[in-house]
Amino acid sequence: MRIGVTARGSTVEEIVEHAQWAEAQGFGSVWYSSATAGDPVVAMALAGRATSSIELGTAILQTYPCHPLLQANRVAAAAAGMGRPGFTLGIGPSHEQLIRGLYGLSYDHPGRNTEEYVGILTALLRNEPVDFDGKDWTVHTPAGVALAHPVPVLVGAMSPRLLRVAGSMADGTVSYLASEKVLESRVVPQLQQAAAQAGRPMPRIVAGIPVAVHDDVGEARHAFASYSTMFGSLTNYTRVLTEGGHGSAADAAIVGNEASVSAKLRSLIDAGATDIWAGIFPVGDDPAVSLRRTTDLLGQLAVEAA
Repeated sequence: MRIGVTARGSTVEEIVEHAQWAEAQGFGSVWYSSATAGDPVVAMALAGRATSSIELGTAILQTYPCHPLLQANRVAAAAAGMGRPGFTLGIGPSHEQLIRGLYGLSYDHPGRNTEEYVGILTALLRNEPVDFDGKDWTVHTPAGVALAHPVPVLVGAMSPRLLRVAGSMADGTVSYLASEKVLESRVVPQLQQAAAQAGRPMPRIVAGIPVAVHDDVGEARHAFASYSTMFGSLTNYTRVLTEGGHGSAADAAIVGNEASVSAKLRSLIDAGATDIWAGIFPVGDDPAVSLRRTTDLLGQLAVEAA
């Protein structure tokens, strides 16, 4: 069971210290949202230089506001800045409320837009020239992007089209709040089929999920509900929650004592996830207690799997 954690820290110094802490705890990866430090890429490069082997991944960077050629170049700079392998690029189309509402960009064809984007980006990261005029993206460059170290690409994908893209063009997918039911019945078979048809290796499936070790399950779900109000307004999340049989993000959180949390995490692996990305959150009158219990359990599971 390969386990990673959500990045913490609001300053570069805090982000670097957290990556060092996560590596010392035995975690395999740290995952950074697009909002981390305003833009996580520079902080990730510095955290990579301050660590030796832990994977640092984006989960996820938005495609729409960043041209794929610019994205490839900034990722290449970050990978070089790290000075070692370990940078993983998770990308996705984000949500209509953000892309249309915040940036004023069209969100009429997210599947087509992302497919074009991933095709261009992965070719560039293979250091291939790209001469492409699409419906949404245009690139004419005689050379790709030279990487100091390989950068795997994961796609935030839940629709059939984007799962096909993730399996046939990229290295897999990164999800959040997808239950074992959703993984087993749809995500895994569609990804595997797409990869097999494209002659690509078995795709990676990073399952992101909020986690807290706390004996009072109701209190834990109530605590996460206070942190997760945004999920109810984002269509992509409500769809995956409904498909998984959950009424809210709080219902999807993995909470309980050590035994129940361990069993639930293993069920995600049994359903086909290759990695767990744990979003640790605090619970109770003394949040430090639940944080410590959660971290200790996840660290133990990570070490056992190493």
